[in-house]
Amino acid sequence: MKVLLTGGAGYIGTHTAIALHDQGHQVVIVDNLANASQEAVKRAEQITGTSMPFYEIDVCQIDALRRVMEATKPDAIIHFAGLKAVGESVAQPLRYYDNNLNSALSLVKVMLECDVQHLVFSSSATVYGDPERLPLTEDCRIGVGITNPYGWTKYMIEQMLRDISLAEPQLAITILRYFNPVGAHPSGLIGEDPLGIPNNLMPFVAQVAGGRRPEVQVFGNDFDTVDGTGVRDYIHVSDLAAGHVAALDHSQPGVSTYNLGSGRGTSVLELIAAFEQACGHTIPYRIVGRRAGDIDSSYCDPELARRLLGWKTEHTIEDACRDSWHWQRLNPMGYISQ
Repeated sequence: MKVLLTGGAGYIGTHTAIALHDQGHQVVIVDNLANASQEAVKRAEQITGTSMPFYEIDVCQIDALRRVMEATKPDAIIHFAGLKAVGESVAQPLRYYDNNLNSALSLVKVMLECDVQHLVFSSSATVYGDPERLPLTEDCRIGVGITNPYGWTKYMIEQMLRDISLAEPQLAITILRYFNPVGAHPSGLIGEDPLGIPNNLMPFVAQVAGGRRPEVQVFGNDFDTVDGTGVRDYIHVSDLAAGHVAALDHSQPGVSTYNLGSGRGTSVLELIAAFEQACGHTIPYRIVGRRAGDIDSSYCDPELARRLLGWKTEHTIEDACRDSWHWQRLNPMGYISQ
């Protein structure tokens, strides 16, 4: 199967490109490089020993997207492209609604024009809002208590896809609700390399461990959790990539929805302690005020994906810290350091 990855030069996209190749699929990558590097694509090609066609376009630009789709004729789309930082979305809501909703609309329009019937959508656990119960299952309520514009864009796109599916029953749409991707490819060639100051915890911790930044800011220690810091479900990016391949291989007409997570929660301080074990030294941190939009805890029950997709996580938080540290040591300034 030929699979087009929007946002495919990014952290999750490149790992998924490798996983798809390893299972015999062809990969085409589209990315505007707003928060990614073409060097990551080159390294994915190095790992796989194959060429991955790359197009630098913005998915919101429907004419450019149409030209790529007509030229490459993909059988399926995995839609990663979008802005993704919770805190940033609170500060820049218009930018998030404009980019995330319009890119999804453009993509589905061109899919229908080009008769592409398989879509895997990169959604988020933020659609659950402030969880009504834990662990989260796919039948938990969504769209209630969402605390940030990023989460609302994911919720709105999910609803849009469900509505479109009713009118276009031939479409096979899979919605994957992510929890918190961490880790890196074991080769150390690709990993998480956000532009500017990282918005996610793991790359920030890794940069502090490597001396690139002075300390980790821990946003709040008064949450209702084991140690007062926020608890999240961290999933190794290689497991997440494998989940996309499983979702594609099991896609069927209609809309299917799955949680992709480890099924256990790890607090901020627990993650820092695990990273200290991986890097062999203390990581300085400082408690600061909460960020707007953060909740106490979020972790899932991934049983549905295990039962219907034959997928489960294979890596621990310790594995993720080890692989992130390996990536950080080999690439202290990210992709630009080589």
